[in-house]
Amino acid sequence: MNDTQLRALREAAADGIACDGLHVERTEDGYTFATPEATHEGLDEKAFDALAEENPWLVSNWYYWADANGASRAYRRWIERADELGVRERYEELVDGLSREWGQLLVTAELGEDGERVYELRHVDDADMEPDALALHDDLLDAREITTLDEDGQYRPLKTAPTLRRGWRFVSLDGRDLTRTVEFFYPATVANWSREREGDLDVTHFRATAERQTGIYDVVDELDAEGVGNIARACCVDSQCLKRREWDEDDETELDAPRGDGAFPCREPCSLVIAAARQWAILENEDSRTYEFELTPSEKAQLEEIVDAVAEDRTDEIREADVGDGANRYRARYLRAKRTDEDGRFETVGSSAGDSQ
Repeated sequence: MNDTQLRALREAAADGIACDGLHVERTEDGYTFATPEATHEGLDEKAFDALAEENPWLVSNWYYWADANGASRAYRRWIERADELGVRERYEELVDGLSREWGQLLVTAELGEDGERVYELRHVDDADMEPDALALHDDLLDAREITTLDEDGQYRPLKTAPTLRRGWRFVSLDGRDLTRTVEFFYPATVANWSREREGDLDVTHFRATAERQTGIYDVVDELDAEGVGNIARACCVDSQCLKRREWDEDDETELDAPRGDGAFPCREPCSLVIAAARQWAILENEDSRTYEFELTPSEKAQLEEIVDAVAEDRTDEIREADVGDGANRYRARYLRAKRTDEDGRFETVGSSAGDSQ
């Protein structure tokens, strides 16, 4: 606590203060100074100042939060577990740092001078990395560049995909810059998280989103509930997106699909979902046909392994020499050589012209 904070405390006492167990008020009968342990009333200024000096962490804590509001305040208090830990306990923990995971971000709050907080951001998988091993960034806009490409240099169309690259850190951020930087990584997540906590999250379900599409996306509303559920299972699970899906088919129809376990909510189908829905709506308009292929049981299982490997994006993990894996490149090439024509198409048994596509 410093003199500026003490003067501010005296001035604010006229309107009353209540913050994390500290209650202060000034009336005609003098000051009231209450802590979780004791209440003192009818104090003159000297006695009031003395109690403030005896409880510096309560005063500096109030001063820090008095200047914060809205979603940023709620978010920062969540980071340091203000609803779970008392002020003294928090201050002790903040000396070494209190951390929370936010998607693939590790957000750490530390205690600065006179009760101020300073924040660090890094990739959650870099939690144990030495600071010097990570690239230091002091320009908040660098976060946008970091989110653009994944570890392999591929463009990331979905900022909340679990493909954020590693090797960087932002340090000595104040509360305002922390929230701005987090939102550069994951746009609108802090704001929507806060609205959800307040019960004000406005959810737009798939059907309402689909019905307002025009042009080439007008076909999206032709998908039925089963198709929408398949989209959610394909695109909106933890392995593909770190948001927690809150939208459904409509207000009355809940989708039979996982919602995800993310800290921040997804309030409406994103542009990637709508783009995928357009393609699948077109494909769903095709009539089903029955095809008959000659496959051994092992070859059938291999096709299933190939589909699963591609869907789970694990093809890069399959060792070149592991021909026991059905999705192994050499094994897939053998199946193609054995069961497809020169154009790589499976030939159906007894099919009519054109049915081999």
